[in-house]
Amino acid sequence: MILRHVRDSAADAETVREIAQAAFGRLTARPDGTPGHRPTEAQDIFHRARTRHLAATDPGGCWLALSGERPVGFALSLRREGLWALALTAVLPEYQGRGIGRLLLERAGEHGHGCLRGMITVSVDPAAARRYRLAGFHLHPTMRLTGLVDRDRLPPPSDLAVLPGTVKHQELLDSIDRRVRGSAHGPDHPMMLAHYEELLVCDTVVGSGYCYRDGGTVKLLAATSKRLAARLLAEALARVPVGTPAKVEWLTAEQEWAVDVGLELGLTLENHGYLAVRGMQPPPAYLPSGGFL
Repeated sequence: MILRHVRDSAADAETVREIAQAAFGRLTARPDGTPGHRPTEAQDIFHRARTRHLAATDPGGCWLALSGERPVGFALSLRREGLWALALTAVLPEYQGRGIGRLLLERAGEHGHGCLRGMITVSVDPAAARRYRLAGFHLHPTMRLTGLVDRDRLPPPSDLAVLPGTVKHQELLDSIDRRVRGSAHGPDHPMMLAHYEELLVCDTVVGSGYCYRDGGTVKLLAATSKRLAARLLAEALARVPVGTPAKVEWLTAEQEWAVDVGLELGLTLENHGYLAVRGMQPPPAYLPSGGFL
């Protein structure tokens, strides 16, 4: 088995996307074996762009595994101000169970040497949960909210003004990140601004926060208080296009404020994977990004 860096190239980005689709397609396949979730064209475009972004910002954290000349697995990780995060890893189904995922995690983890904190969003794959627990991460079971927003239940306007965000808010966003999770997202914010539909920002004398939304999915939320986080989440869900299913993921027991908002708006709550953390607890007023943690 050969491990090499993922290159900032169209070819490597497509290779990573194909491996991920094969691996996660197996997890979402229906009982009769037919494929489950199929990514949209926009999701494929984002997937390739994120791979190239991380290969450029964190070349030491992005690795490709090859059997002979065939790419069979990858790991994409990033390091941001003392926090190491595994953004995505996958191995082709026919090569799983051979220790390739462990090797990729070890090599990507070297990129985080010296980091006091670590974070990973974990799928429902039992092998992944076992791997991260053995690597010293604490597993926090997570929930997700899905369904159509009941617009008759939307809360009345609040005194906490929520405004559209732009790249001019970068310093504010990084400041919120540091207060909430201990490290800024830094170069990831311009990437998210370029690919997600909307950024919402709230900055008041009592606290600050922001939320990214793309279609019906809440992609990332950070706030300096649970009250402000709940306000941002309700506003983001109110902006989901009529008829579009909403989705809010990676809620741990620390995010009951988000559970309450979702249930009040008619969404359905279900179990879904884990949030794995090391050297930290799940930030309370925070909904992690599956792509940038």
